[in-house]
Amino acid sequence: MKAMDLHCDNKATIMIAHNPIQHDRMKYAEVDRFFIRENIDKWCISFAFVKSKDQLTDILAKGVCGRIFNDMIDKLGMIDIYTPS
Repeated sequence: MKAMDLHCDNKATIMIAHNPIQHDRMKYAEVDRFFIRENIDKWCISFAFVKSKDQLTDILAKGVCGRIFNDMIDKLGMIDIYTPS
């Protein structure tokens, strides 16, 4: 069974997920961190780094400029159903 890839554009988050030592700044996310750590150890998930410019989900959560928006829409295979044919 292949591990599920979780794509992340934050290197600090990836390092914290792989580090078994509890960080004082991460107390609020203790349960989530242990859940993630346990699944990393079981090879159920893996964190893959992706550059921010290639993070396709940003168009769903952030405001991005028109060029980046159109590039991401193309990568996702989305079309504008209202464009004249």
